[in-house]
Amino acid sequence: MTDRPEGLEPDYPLARLTTVRTGGRADWFARPATPEALAGLLAFAGREGLEVGVVGSGSNLLISDDGFRGLVMKLNGALATMERDGDRLLCGGGARLPQASALAAREGLTGLEFGVNIPGTVGGAVRMNANAYGGDLSRVLEWVDVATESGTDRREPDRLGFAYRSSNLGPREVVASASFTLAPASPAEVKATLAEMRAKRHAAQPSGIKTFGSTFKNPDDPRAGGRTAGQLLDAAGARGLQVGGARLSDKHANFVENTGSATTAEVVALMAEARRRVRDRFGVELEPEVQFLGEVAVEGLYA
Repeated sequence: MTDRPEGLEPDYPLARLTTVRTGGRADWFARPATPEALAGLLAFAGREGLEVGVVGSGSNLLISDDGFRGLVMKLNGALATMERDGDRLLCGGGARLPQASALAAREGLTGLEFGVNIPGTVGGAVRMNANAYGGDLSRVLEWVDVATESGTDRREPDRLGFAYRSSNLGPREVVASASFTLAPASPAEVKATLAEMRAKRHAAQPSGIKTFGSTFKNPDDPRAGGRTAGQLLDAAGARGLQVGGARLSDKHANFVENTGSATTAEVVALMAEARRRVRDRFGVELEPEVQFLGEVAVEGLYA
């Protein structure tokens, strides 16, 4: 292995980087702090034929129990900063979306409030076209700088292929930074909106435990009758369902909890059983919202 970038760590344990605390080890791990370092790592991975993975907040991620045979990165330093530029908010791809929402509120800018309850990074939010509480990232996104093996490419939203909870960003394309176009507003009013949204989340969703964000996407299926994934799971009797150390929350059926020693395989088995119950009861096929890293055996989800 030649021309190895600085800061590479071998055999790195990944579970600590996720909120659900499951998964194995990565062959290589790095924390790039500049766009140049990020592009250099991507070029290195390309030369060596390594798969690439990025861990943001680890809040919407299931990592294989066997780990990841390639390079995993977590953006740091200049790639995780936030600053105001007029009515824009400039964020590194590794910046946390809730903190970006809070900064916008303090600066008297509105439009990013929906992000306060999305426990991920700006880069992950762009990749997933995050939305909540009627807000939609694609509506306020001005541009993103996407790092690739050959450098950085600035892209406007119309080049990102946004659809419901998805974009066209490839596995070797990483959001290095993003610009959000917001609108002036009263800081007190925006802060009040954030406080209301936080209270709603605290009342409806589990917190302070090992869990990740929504397990399944809300279905676009007339047989769902307008119900969310959580409502369908609840009606199908999946609330509190447990497989090994993995359990669907008693507080919100679309949230998986690690009760102490769950494995990724147990989480996937739990998802498969919950999905089967919804399919048998309503004929609705729930699709995972959680992202998978490594060779996760997801075939059982669709059995």
